[in-house]
Amino acid sequence: MKKVVTILLAVALVLALGVSAMAEGITYALVTDVGNIDDQSFNQGTWEGVKAFAEEQGLVEKVDYAYYRPSEDSDDARIESIKAAIEAGAKVIVLPGYLWDNAVVTASAEFPDVAFLGVDLSPESYTPNVTNIKFTEEVSGYLAGYAAVKDGYTKLGFLGGIDVPAVIRYGFGYVQGADAAAKELGVTVDMKYWYSGAFWPTDEIKAKMDSWYADGTQIVFACGGGILYSCISAAEEGDGKIIGVDLDQGYISERIITSAYKKLTVATKNLLDMYVANNNAWPAEIAGVNVLQGIKEGAVGLPTEAASWRFKTFTVDEYTKVFNAISDGTIAISNDIVAQPVTTNVTVDYQN
Repeated sequence: MKKVVTILLAVALVLALGVSAMAEGITYALVTDVGNIDDQSFNQGTWEGVKAFAEEQGLVEKVDYAYYRPSEDSDDARIESIKAAIEAGAKVIVLPGYLWDNAVVTASAEFPDVAFLGVDLSPESYTPNVTNIKFTEEVSGYLAGYAAVKDGYTKLGFLGGIDVPAVIRYGFGYVQGADAAAKELGVTVDMKYWYSGAFWPTDEIKAKMDSWYADGTQIVFACGGGILYSCISAAEEGDGKIIGVDLDQGYISERIITSAYKKLTVATKNLLDMYVANNNAWPAEIAGVNVLQGIKEGAVGLPTEAASWRFKTFTVDEYTKVFNAISDGTIAISNDIVAQPVTTNVTVDYQN
């Protein structure tokens, strides 16, 4: 009996050590801002980039890479999640979204041997172990506004979430693209423009969108995570259309005719590939700085797959022509987030 107990204890010890080794084997971790990896928006797109990278490297989920979710929406909770990932062995931690602005400064200083990859963060400076992806959202916004007007919409809306730089760039790009298309067609366009102050659905957003659609707005660019769902409810009742954001959101609702996306998956994988190619360290030229991912990197635009292309008359060929003109510099788009775009054929009703 004593021998049996000894054997059982030995087996239990081996199993315990095995679980511990597995937990400590994680090299790559993503910590969500506050949502989950199936949020159909920012966290999901970034996580899919981590997965694409990991699968190409032959890594096993939950053994070599994993994700963590803070217990609450606070910097302390986010830092605790980073510590949990590091305790599990993480050497590279991916942090999506502006909510990480404060926590990344604290964590990167405390853990200088850990590499941090921010996605759309906005601190004024970083330590050398941080690299941050920024996007040219104004390009995607421009293409969305241009396509909408070219497709015959003349009553537009821009529904922003919180007026952080990325959202403003989307919105101001949208205004510029709509104006360019209106000039080409010789038409005038009216646009309502409002920041809701939230990235989640609210009764206020739903009521505002109800009023917009009732007042003749035909299509709204819903730019801000969960606010999309308030807009969908209003569009269904008001027979309106929507432009999605960040990811190709067309599968969420038939009301979404296109999405002004930034390819979070592509950009995240691009940077992780660079880390590995440089012997598991950020290359000197991108260490401690923002790395811009734009049209030349294939990281911004509109989805052109048949299932996502719901324009009535605007064609993929027309889209490709304007896309290429932006890429080669023929079309210049301002990324100014302070001065409202100057327009000639679009009248914008800024409601904030």
